[in-house]
Amino acid sequence: MSTHHSKFGPWALVTGASEGIGEAFAERLAEQGFNLVLVARREVLLEALAARLIRAHAVECQVIATDLSDLEAVEDLVARTAEIDIGLVVAAAGFGTSGPLLASPLDVELNMVALNCNSVLALTWHFGLRMARRGRGGIVLMSSLLAFRGAPGAANYAATKAYIQALAEGLRAEWAEHGVDVIAAAPGPIRSGFERRANMQMAHAMPADVVARVTLKALGRRTTVRPGWLSKLLGWSLAALPRWAQIRVISQVMKGMTRHQAPRAGHGSP
Repeated sequence: MSTHHSKFGPWALVTGASEGIGEAFAERLAEQGFNLVLVARREVLLEALAARLIRAHAVECQVIATDLSDLEAVEDLVARTAEIDIGLVVAAAGFGTSGPLLASPLDVELNMVALNCNSVLALTWHFGLRMARRGRGGIVLMSSLLAFRGAPGAANYAATKAYIQALAEGLRAEWAEHGVDVIAAAPGPIRSGFERRANMQMAHAMPADVVARVTLKALGRRTTVRPGWLSKLLGWSLAALPRWAQIRVISQVMKGMTRHQAPRAGHGSP
């Protein structure tokens, strides 16, 4: 058994587990001996993942197919797992948008805030309370390379991740006395379903397993981890620049990722 399993076990819950980073975390945690609650919208993919993990690692898996952008779905998830001793939560469900904000439908942007922020807060609050009562636990929150400053071309997405970054930093210190470890994972470009939905082209993207491996290794030791070379490089190189210059650099990065997009008419009023 892994150190994490001994410390947090016996169950872990992973949202966004049907593909990408969430799936990679599920694979790693199953290897460590965790039983898993797998959560995402696409039940067929979750069932296939569960069958694979049970076969490969002899763990238990429960599948809950739901859309966590609805807070009622979060409440239902909490109720359905009330009798399961969940010691580790990986909140990997989320999505991004890219391009000019005024070219994106408002309902899409609000849905992103609901999923990336509101549902993560609700999930963290409910399971954090449960972990504080048991005196141990771990929570992994998904930040981003774009979380540390404004990002023209992904302004609202970056804002949602800035919220998650600040939340993780605050809770890491606040919940230490309860025995609950919190970490923010802020990766650079990763090969997952994210770039498809966000309509980005990510050169030099790294496998999703890099995020899971590096983050789990740092859990309990660090507040923030930056998986991937681009996230580390930008973190180091931008640190000495004034904030306006950091935003200009990130703007150029985003232009490279969205160069393929055709110009779109604005959805809002001028």
